[in-house]
Amino acid sequence: MTKYGSFPGARPRRLRTTPAMRRMVAEHRLHPADLILPAFVREGISAPVPISAMPGVVQHTRDTLRKAAVEAVEAGVAGIMLFGVPEDEKKDALGTAGTDPDGILQLAIRDVRAEVGDDLVIMSDLCLDEYTDHGHCGVLDADGRVDNDATLERYAEMAQVQADAGVHTVGPSGMMDGQVGVVRDALDQTGHEDVSILAYTAKYSSAFYGPFREAVGSSLQGDRKTYQQDPANLRESLRELALDLDEGADMVMVKPALPYLDVLAKIADSVDVPVAAYQISGEYAMVEAAAEKGWIDRDKAILEALTGIKRAGADMILTYWATEVAQGL
Repeated sequence: MTKYGSFPGARPRRLRTTPAMRRMVAEHRLHPADLILPAFVREGISAPVPISAMPGVVQHTRDTLRKAAVEAVEAGVAGIMLFGVPEDEKKDALGTAGTDPDGILQLAIRDVRAEVGDDLVIMSDLCLDEYTDHGHCGVLDADGRVDNDATLERYAEMAQVQADAGVHTVGPSGMMDGQVGVVRDALDQTGHEDVSILAYTAKYSSAFYGPFREAVGSSLQGDRKTYQQDPANLRESLRELALDLDEGADMVMVKPALPYLDVLAKIADSVDVPVAAYQISGEYAMVEAAAEKGWIDRDKAILEALTGIKRAGADMILTYWATEVAQGL
């Protein structure tokens, strides 16, 4: 005899029966417009230089960067975040190559803007670490510590030259106190009111940055624990968030992404501005290395990681897989 009302009455598995069913009821979907491609452009090279710790990622020439930007547009990627890699002999204590109107990053911004115009949101890393001979994100004082306020003056100069070059969005990433407000003032006072700011609001001092140091040819001596956030802290991120918003941030970011999904979720629940997350070099390298060993399914792992970041609340994801994933979507 048939028994009605027997346990279980509710069967969530009914909504998992087929790929079409799972697709129909999916709560979160990746879209190419969610993705931003970080890209490195290196001065003084005639061919792209592979980054050994990040298989598939290169330091671009100016010409190959243009091509990468076009590919990103064709795939539907929303933006590109540019990092400049100057020649070693141009590095100095003040990072002057970062504020040279003809420095590599400013040239790259002009190149990409000329190539794709407004079809891609052109973003620039606003920080000194690529350009200083000590590798820190700011100017050092007599005791070798990063001088917050002296660094802010340099950031104001960087904001102006990057905006003059045609950038749509600047990304102050040095975690200096007051950086968003100073950059906003510098942009507004030089006629660049329409240039937006993507604030690196919660940028943690992370072990996962390792491959990035190779990507930008870092000269870092020591660490950045005195200005980047302590991985143990969450409330501190909300304080940083309040300050950045008060200073005029248009968008905010959490970096890294996967180890800090709780921070991302908390921030996403707290704001009414777009929220970004940066899937950084170490996250990329782990997946690529494990896939190369045959330990995981590469493509499925990439999509799962990105979906997790989206689910946690990111409106935008910076990922080195941006163009590849967008093409697949």
